[in-house]
This record gives sequence, C-alpha cells and structure tokens, in this order.
Amino acid sequence: MSDSRRKFIKNSALLSAGIGLSAGFPDRLMAGITPTRMFQDKIRVGAIGINGMGWSDLNSMLKNNPEVVCTAICDVDSNVVTKRLGDLEKNFSMKPATYGDYRKLLDDKNVDVVIIGTPDHWHCLQMVEACQAGKDVYVEKPIANSIAETRVMVEAQKKYGRAVQVGQWQRSNAHFKSALEFLKGGQLGKIRMAKTWAYQGWMKNVPVQPDGPVPAGVDYTMWLGPATKRPFNPNRFHFNFRWFWDYAGGLMTDWGVHLVDYALLGMNAQEPISVMASGGKMAYPDDASETPDTLATVYDYGDFILLWEHAQAINNGNYGRDHGIAFIGNNGTLVLDRGGWVVIPEKGKMEAVPDVKRSDDGLGNHTKNFIAAVKSRDFTQLTAPITAGANVAQVCQMGNIAYRTGKKLFWDKQKNGFNDAKADAYIKESYHNNYKLPKI
Repeated sequence: MSDSRRKFIKNSALLSAGIGLSAGFPDRLMAGITPTRMFQDKIRVGAIGINGMGWSDLNSMLKNNPEVVCTAICDVDSNVVTKRLGDLEKNFSMKPATYGDYRKLLDDKNVDVVIIGTPDHWHCLQMVEACQAGKDVYVEKPIANSIAETRVMVEAQKKYGRAVQVGQWQRSNAHFKSALEFLKGGQLGKIRMAKTWAYQGWMKNVPVQPDGPVPAGVDYTMWLGPATKRPFNPNRFHFNFRWFWDYAGGLMTDWGVHLVDYALLGMNAQEPISVMASGGKMAYPDDASETPDTLATVYDYGDFILLWEHAQAINNGNYGRDHGIAFIGNNGTLVLDRGGWVVIPEKGKMEAVPDVKRSDDGLGNHTKNFIAAVKSRDFTQLTAPITAGANVAQVCQMGNIAYRTGKKLFWDKQKNGFNDAKADAYIKESYHNNYKLPKI
C-alpha cells in the first residue's frame, strides 16, 4: 500500500468513524476497504453508558491517545446518545455508530475496546460479555454490586485473556504514587490505623417523588436489566441510582472504592479478619434514598485497623479535609487526598513533610496506561487491573453487609463467606428478568 493510500484511509476513518464513508466516494476507492483496513493503526473504542463517568472516560481516552477513535456509543437513553453524538462531532470530528442495546455494540466488529460506564448492577454482565466477544475493557468502579460478581469478573479476565482496567484513576496520580513511596520508606514507623473518609456536603437529600411514566426515548426495561422489576421512578434514574440497593451501594462503594483502595494498597492488604458498621439515614431520615447517609465502618486486619467514614451534607472531615486517607504510624501520620499529601509528625520523632501538591491528570494518565497495555498486550503494566478492583469492591461490600445485618462479621477465607446465614445471603446478587449471573 502506498503512503498516500495509507494516509487517505486513516484520515477517512477519523472523519467517518463507525458509519462508513460517504456514498459520494467512487466505487473504485471503496472496493477492498474493510472495517479493519479503514481504521488501520487505530484502536477503535465503543462506550456503553455515556451520561456520566463513561463519557468522562471516553473523552480522556480520545484526548490523551491520538491512536484512539470512537466507533460506537450505546445508551438506553436516546436523548443522551443524541447529545453525545453532537459532542463527539464538535470536539473530535467523529461520527460513531449508535446503539440502545449493548449486545449489538459487542457484536460490532468495528470495536476493539469497550468502556463500561453503566450503573453498578450492569458492570458484571457487560464486562464478562465484552471479554467473551474478544474486546478489551475499561470498566468503571465499583466493578460490581456484589462479592460473587467480583469473583466472576476476575475469572472471566483470566479465561478470555483480555486487558481489563478498572476506573480507580487515583492510582495514576503522581502525588498518590509519591505518598505511597514515602509510606513504604518506613519513616512513619509501625502503622496502627489507616483511616478513610468522604464527607460530601454537596450531596443533598433526594426528595420523595411518585412513580411515573418512562421518559420519552428511554428503554427502561434494558436499564433495569438484572435488577428487580419496579415502576419507573425519577429518583432511581441517572445519578441517583447510587442510593438504592438494587443498583449500587451508596457512598461506601461510590467513594469508598477510591479511598479504601489506596489504604489497602498502602497496607498491602486484602480481606479483613472481621468487619462491623454502624450508621443510618441521619441527615435526611425521610428522603427517598435507601443507603445510609452516615456510616462508620471498622475492619480488623490483626496488625492494623482500617476505618471508613462517610457523611452526606457535611464537609468538615478528618484533618480539615472532606475526603482522604490517613496512615497513622508511631512516628507520624501521612494524610492524602486528591489535592496532595502531608506528614504530621509526632513530637520529636520525625520531620514534618509540607504539602505535596497534585501536579497531573490522574484520569488522563490512567487511560493512557490502559491503551499502552492494550497495544503491548502486557497486562502486568495495568495500574488498576481487575484483581485490584475486585479486592476493594469486596472489602467495601463487606462494610455494607455488616451495616445491613447489624452484626460484627468474621470472614472465613477458606469458605469465602461469613458463616452467618443472613450475611452470606448478601454475597450473591439476585438476578431477575431472566438474567443469570455468568458462569465461567
């Protein structure tokens, strides 16, 4: 193939991703241009769920990786699809194929990589089916809405051998990495406690609303998927799905997976010995949400304790920060959040470390890391592989299970359960509407 011919095909692909070339091109130029050749040297991305983080992930992937093109988008809300089509054409000169059913996107041979930005209750099915379809996957956190789903997802990645990155992008921020390097240096002495918290003052109440008609353009049956069939209620749709057990796990899994993840990474920890939790709807007892707006969770790891706290409608968190991770050692405490990190010394035991500020784009770094692994096929270079996502999702689910049972629970590693009937019932998510938990 000549250089001019190659350049033509590549440029045409960028201008017409996913919908084919204009009918005005002569037949002799169209002949022999298969979808693969149209996008020669390009990584073709399709995004499922493009209203929130799925859209942010796609934007980041396109902005930071010139070899990436968007060839397909999918959402159950056609209004969102229309909006994102306009955004992609305006910002990237791309016109991808559009779908309302994610399975059709997975069948699209013009897609190499799939972004999953749907509500939590869909992540497992879509990630597994994407791997089965031969796609590499960038899946939003938390990876699943149950402990059983996390295990299935890990096994699916192993069986089908696909690159799977979890959207725990803080792992890719330079200041998070430097904080971890300092922690591993041992200057803090023995770490007794790791605290994690999210005090989110901007999260207001969810006023009770009656059930109503499904909005025009929304495939509500597909949105529900494996969740319990219920009448449409605007409170359960789009952003607020986070506060209902059918689809997610509240702040414990929404923010918790980001912050608890780094505490586990710093302590090189996995399952705890025991977990207990206490909280409830203390800020907005009468609003529509189901998950607690106030929660304190204690994990016992034997040689250290991990704490999680969250509170909606309050900003004044630990150490004057509305979110963060604190590693509390005998010699001092390292406090870390998305803005930077400091070390607060115990008097006479070590020197203070002034604020190390955030200096880069964690999400941009994260999507670049993923695309690099897709290209190299070296999955060991992934910053947040599926095993990392499964580890923290499981720990956060344990916290929610302890809250929902009202018990101190002890984890049996050999049996992968609590040896408590009420708690063990929450390990496996119930699938409805003829959907079944995948078997690998």
